[in-house]
Amino acid sequence: MEERIRALLRQSIQVKQSFLDGPLQGVTGTVQAIVDAFRRGRKLLLFGNGGSAADAQHIAAEFVNRLMKSRPPLPAVALTTDSSILTSVANDDAFGEIFARQVRALGAPGDVAWGISTSGESPNVVRGLKEARSLGFVTVGLTGGGGGTVGTIVDHWIHVDHPLGPRVQEAHIAISHIICQLVEETLFPDGGQGA
Repeated sequence: MEERIRALLRQSIQVKQSFLDGPLQGVTGTVQAIVDAFRRGRKLLLFGNGGSAADAQHIAAEFVNRLMKSRPPLPAVALTTDSSILTSVANDDAFGEIFARQVRALGAPGDVAWGISTSGESPNVVRGLKEARSLGFVTVGLTGGGGGTVGTIVDHWIHVDHPLGPRVQEAHIAISHIICQLVEETLFPDGGQGA
C-alpha cells in the first residue's frame, strides 16, 4: 500500500514537472489579463463542472478573501455556486446554457471569463467561453486531456497534457494558486496598501 501511495504521488509530481518544462505563456498572459481587468474595475468570472466547479469556487474565494496577503477584496465570482440559477436554467433551457446565461447576466466587456475543463470539451464551459468572447470578455481556458475545443477558442490557454482527470486537477489547483499569488504580488507589492 505504501509503495502505491508513493507511486501515485510521483505521478502527480511528474505531471507538474512536465507542465513546468513546457511553455508558460498561458499562465503569464492570464496573470496580466486579470491584473489589467482588476485595475480597470472589471471582474473575474470562473466556471467548470464537478471538481472543476469546486476549483472555480475555491479560486474565486482566494481572490475575494486573500491568498497570501492581507489586502482589499478582488471581484471574482464562481458561476457554479447558485443552485437555483443552475437548476432553473438547466430545467427551462438547457444544461449547456448554465454558464452562458450567467455570463450575459453578470458580465460586461473587459471582464475575464475563466473556464475550467479537464477534457477541454465540456459543452457548457465551451458555450460560456464563446458567449464571453462575443461580449468582449478576455477568455481563459484551463484544460487537461487533449485540450479540446476550449484550447481553440480562448485568448489565454493553460493546458496540462495528461489523460487522468485527478492528476490534471491536482496541477490545475497548483497553477490557479500561482496565478492568484502573482496577481496579488503585482497589485499589492507593498502588502494591502493598494494597486
